[in-house]
Amino acid sequence: MSPQNRLLKRRSFLARLAAALGSLAIDPIASVSAAETPPPTTFTPNVVLDIARAFSERPFLPPMAVPEKLLKLDYDRYRQIRFDKKSAIWAGTKTKFSVEMFAPGGFYNNGIRVNIVENGAAKPVEVDKNTFAAPSTEITDLLAEFNRVAGFRLHYPLNTPKYQDEFVVFAGASYFRAVSKGQNYGMSSRGLAIDLGEPAPKSEEFPFFRQFWIERPANKADFVIVHALLDSQRVTGAYQFKIFPGTTTRMEVKATLFPRAKLTHIGIGVLTSMFLFGGIDHSDVPDYRNAVHDSNGLAMLTGAGEYIWRPLNNAKTLQVSAFVDNNPRGFGLVQRARHQSDYEDLEANYHKRPSSWVTPVGDWGEGQVVLAELPTAIETNDNIAAYWRPKKALEPGTPFEFAYNLAWPDDSPLPENFGRVSRTAAGLKLFTEFPQLAIDFMELPNGINIEEVRFEATVSNGRVVGTQAAQNGPNGIRLFMTFDPERAQMSEIRVQPRYQGKALGETMLFRWLAAGQ
Repeated sequence: MSPQNRLLKRRSFLARLAAALGSLAIDPIASVSAAETPPPTTFTPNVVLDIARAFSERPFLPPMAVPEKLLKLDYDRYRQIRFDKKSAIWAGTKTKFSVEMFAPGGFYNNGIRVNIVENGAAKPVEVDKNTFAAPSTEITDLLAEFNRVAGFRLHYPLNTPKYQDEFVVFAGASYFRAVSKGQNYGMSSRGLAIDLGEPAPKSEEFPFFRQFWIERPANKADFVIVHALLDSQRVTGAYQFKIFPGTTTRMEVKATLFPRAKLTHIGIGVLTSMFLFGGIDHSDVPDYRNAVHDSNGLAMLTGAGEYIWRPLNNAKTLQVSAFVDNNPRGFGLVQRARHQSDYEDLEANYHKRPSSWVTPVGDWGEGQVVLAELPTAIETNDNIAAYWRPKKALEPGTPFEFAYNLAWPDDSPLPENFGRVSRTAAGLKLFTEFPQLAIDFMELPNGINIEEVRFEATVSNGRVVGTQAAQNGPNGIRLFMTFDPERAQMSEIRVQPRYQGKALGETMLFRWLAAGQ
């Protein structure tokens, strides 16, 4: 299945999360042209700021309604719509980048405007009867008449000098995703989340990118700049993405939000992914594969300098975890298992899915890294989200600025010779009913005396029965940690290896749940 088809087939994680909480907020879709401000002849980044500020001072208006006949296209019918590559922006020019569009319809129920900026002037992308190849002339006529797109993808010679690979997609709400050299699409990111994971009757709000401006790169430039106008019922925003494709594709993200109303729960640096089973969490049904996931852990670097690894879980019920911090240094959803044998899936190539790493720019202050884990029975559903939630509420009339760097590496950054949690597994201690975790700390420095390594292990409910370490290759240690939950249904586990008074590796956190939870 192609990355584009997989993207379409997935249901919105946020919509499923809201439904699980008993309230699903769906934006009304109406034909409102007044909200589609045409770009001025001259373009600067301040244009997007000015539009966002102006939008925030008037009531929210939904985007233009996609024609009903396009929305009713089923998956197979929609996938037959193809963008005409001869219409690609900058195709055949000396710039290393090109841009292709996605058609509205099917799962894409918003019509947006994309503008191309050249020589300081912005010009909207026009859709005519030749922009898309479709299974019928009725569809091409509808697309041309609607004259909007659902999103776009960027191309660049990422893997070979002679072919422009697709490496970034902006499509659907405020979703975007990217790959680095040698990777396949997997997890995605999002411009903003509002009230994600709040219980009913509070409703999830779904901001979306209403309009884009893509600057034409210089002929020798290895980066491209994308500006975006975000809109929602209670907030607007001006975003800038400076995107560098490469061995590790990275983005410099800057944003200014203009609240229409007080916002007590926003998510920035939002990451979404899929975890079905693997590691500690075994498959509930027979499966020939060892694991199925786009990410298998949340990694964090706290403001105090502690490296944390939290394995993901596909629990029976919604699980929301909050890790309180002050001025975090980084966090990301990570696909740490990087070998085909870790999965034994010959088609999905899960071992090539990207990880993500958010590095805040400046001080983000007090708040928490939030992890939401939603149960799923199939691998086409995103069921994991992670983001930073600022402690301070956003007030109407007061702009809120933030910036971060977002990288799409194979793994999270760690210091050299620092223990990386490479594998976690769970079972029962032999001849007992006590749960036991096996945790592999790898990439340790040479010359470590395992007898001098100490493991600080705690549980929030129950008691630690014992720990036992074994050498695991020349630079690894496997820790067996046994505990007694003492009839508790949940317990937060914390394990940190220490050597000569200092942390030797990542702190492993895990939420243990009793069977059936």
